[in-house]
Formats: sequence, C-alpha cells, structure tokens
Amino acid sequence: MTTINITAIRNNLFKTVSSCIKYNDVINISTKEGNVIMMSEEDYNSLIESLALAGIPGMYESILEGVNTPLEECEKVEWK
Repeated sequence: MTTINITAIRNNLFKTVSSCIKYNDVINISTKEGNVIMMSEEDYNSLIESLALAGIPGMYESILEGVNTPLEECEKVEWK
C-alpha cells in the first residue's frame, strides 16, 4: 500500500490513478480530516465478492475440501 498526501494526489491524479489500475496498487490518501483508500474497480469487486463468500456458512471448508480433492476424484461437469 502506498501512502500519499492529498496535495500530491492533486498534482499527480492521472498518474496515480493509472498506477493504481495498472499495478493493482492500493493508495492511502491522507488528509487533515482523515484518510481515504483508492483502489481499482477490479480489486474492489474482488474484495466485495470475497466478503460475500466468506459470509456463507461452511463456504471456507467447502473450498478447502475442493482444493484438497485429487483431480481424478472430481466429477466431470458438462456446461451448456
């Protein structure tokens, strides 16, 4: 995570936003009133999806079970 003050963001907004998107950098923007976090939309959506999945009872255990299941024991699924 990169920390930048609001004045530096004001002077380099386009460059900072581009870096945030291109390199998946999370930017902590500090101000006198408090801080703000800037992240790419892709990272934000991923975070929200992870939180939603984490809220489903038993999901973590189910994912671990799937990860630890040998490929030859998996069922073949035909997608339509």
